[in-house]
Amino acid sequence: MADDVTALPSGFDGGMLETLAGFVTELRRAGIPVSLTENLDAMEALRHVPIEDRSAFKYALAATMVKNNAHWKAFETVFEVYFSFRGSHYRLKEDETDDGGIESMLDELTGTREGEGGSGEGLSAEELAEMLYRALMDGNDALLRALARAAVTRYAGMEPGRPVGGTYYLYRTLRQLDLEGLLERMMGEAESKVPDQQLTELEERLAREEYQARLDALRREVESEIRRRLVADRGAEAVARAVRKPLPEDIDFMHASRDELVSLRKAIAPLTRKLAVRLARKRRHGRKGPLDFRSTVRHSLSTGGVPADPQFRYPRPSKPEIMVIADISGSVAAFARFTLQMVYAISSQFSRVRSFVFIDGIDEVTDYFKSTEDIAHAIHRINTEADVIWVDGHSDYGHALETYWERWGKEISGKTTVLLLGDARNNYHASQSWVVAEMAKKARHVYWLNPEPKSYWDTGDSIVGQYAAHCDGAYECRNLKQLERFVEQLG
Repeated sequence: MADDVTALPSGFDGGMLETLAGFVTELRRAGIPVSLTENLDAMEALRHVPIEDRSAFKYALAATMVKNNAHWKAFETVFEVYFSFRGSHYRLKEDETDDGGIESMLDELTGTREGEGGSGEGLSAEELAEMLYRALMDGNDALLRALARAAVTRYAGMEPGRPVGGTYYLYRTLRQLDLEGLLERMMGEAESKVPDQQLTELEERLAREEYQARLDALRREVESEIRRRLVADRGAEAVARAVRKPLPEDIDFMHASRDELVSLRKAIAPLTRKLAVRLARKRRHGRKGPLDFRSTVRHSLSTGGVPADPQFRYPRPSKPEIMVIADISGSVAAFARFTLQMVYAISSQFSRVRSFVFIDGIDEVTDYFKSTEDIAHAIHRINTEADVIWVDGHSDYGHALETYWERWGKEISGKTTVLLLGDARNNYHASQSWVVAEMAKKARHVYWLNPEPKSYWDTGDSIVGQYAAHCDGAYECRNLKQLERFVEQLG
């Protein structure tokens, strides 16, 4: 990092140099790849923007350091932590009930005169709620920022040195502010302003979107205020560690939250496009084949019989035929969904793709993807229409594989690559691993992809080792990054 720091613009004080160095280090810890060259570019860009312009400063750093749109949220979080305001008035006191400074600010913004319920008496909860409502209705951003600070002081209950994350303080504050109630009250006032007190459908939608945007701005202000106080109390590095979240490509399929699944869905589309291009290029630039002796001799006639230009037989790379057999039970369903989505999104790189899903029964779902261009719709049909229940809807790999072999096993050929997706947790049923052994004899390749960490394999009712013994490879595949690496190898 010492080399990085020397590239910073002259004129920065030691504190800014240290902050920027810590900022780049934290970006790397969060998984955002920032090379030395990109760091130098960022420092050069900062020579041309006013440091006091927070927005210009932020976007100059982003333009030179962020290469993937999916990394923007992580960058923004780290930026807000490292470049939050850190004045002494943000430091937490043992008893943070003194609103005097905040009320003085509110007095100044609202024009309240001394002796008229200003800083000397303290705002009541009702007065704070009413001022907040009026600021939202009027779109008064300056007053909104001051009220957000007052709300955090009153409701968050922040204590110095307390090891509690910002999410807890945010929840406590927003629960008291009741944003849903504020939205309905704002909509009620909007309706009361029209002659018949009835908004058209379009007017109602526009008003709701506008008021929701103002409430979102309030939420961001509260979140920023809490973050600033945490940084002032604990330091930027400690807060950055606490708020650090995995990048979309590092999110674990098995434990993703609803918001993280949304991030995964957004990240998979550009990833599949990149993979398709990479696989096509890989085939075009395959290795040279064996020496073509006859062609080499023929070309040597122009050089007096000297084979100056050796000719080779270029192999014609064949596209593999893919059969995907996926467990869609329980927590592995998300893993199967993203794998199927990726395979079908790059299906142009395979000569044929067929898909089978199972729990304790098994069904072919290839046609679900052919009948629609919306892969999400196909996945929904799989979850609602596929005949995958045989007895009780609990995973039975042995029965599912045996049924697959009886119905479709003869269709495996020397061009087929079989992908088996699942955690191999078989509820202590018979494994029927002989089916995988038979597949391996007929198929070009057989691979097993498991979304569990390797340390969990063959523990409890996991029997992945029995299947992996007959596969060309068994891979841990817990996130998009690992899935991308495997699909690249597959091509």
